[in-house]
Amino acid sequence: MLDLALAYTRYRFLGNEFLTWLWYLVENDKYTPAAHGGDGNADAPASLQVGNRLVLENRQQEGLETITIKGDDAGLEEGILALRKGALVSEINLKYTLGPQQWTFTLKGESLNVSNLKFPEPTLVETRQDLEAATLDRIFMTEKVVDLIEDLYTRFVKQRLSPRWESEVLADIRQWIYSGT
Repeated sequence: MLDLALAYTRYRFLGNEFLTWLWYLVENDKYTPAAHGGDGNADAPASLQVGNRLVLENRQQEGLETITIKGDDAGLEEGILALRKGALVSEINLKYTLGPQQWTFTLKGESLNVSNLKFPEPTLVETRQDLEAATLDRIFMTEKVVDLIEDLYTRFVKQRLSPRWESEVLADIRQWIYSGT
């Protein structure tokens, strides 16, 4: 059995590879999130977009280079340039829309932690019963984000382990990086 610290060091790149793959999918409209049912929104249109913050890391012999791009109108050209130099995405802010509801959150590659999670507008709480309903609604809204990340990571792992990873998926990502976007 692998020592936990050794396993962490050996496989830490996977989260950043996942986020880089995710950026590629979102930017090239190759992913349409499934509406995760249970609330009658099974037919609601769903979308995923890169939000207002992207952090890339390039581990080199000289050390770690970190590139942060943030702002609502920030261009991602610097990020593409960093990818060309060998960087990987280490944090990505995402906007997940399901019907009229929208979540924004930041996903970190090293641990797949979610931070800065903003929910759709909460329900108004006036009574104790409303508080219970609002709490359950908040749990349900959190599950939507967890389900989305689980779906994305499952797709990534299936592709990463497939024989097509090197020949097709990485080739498509490289083409996107060097296409002059």
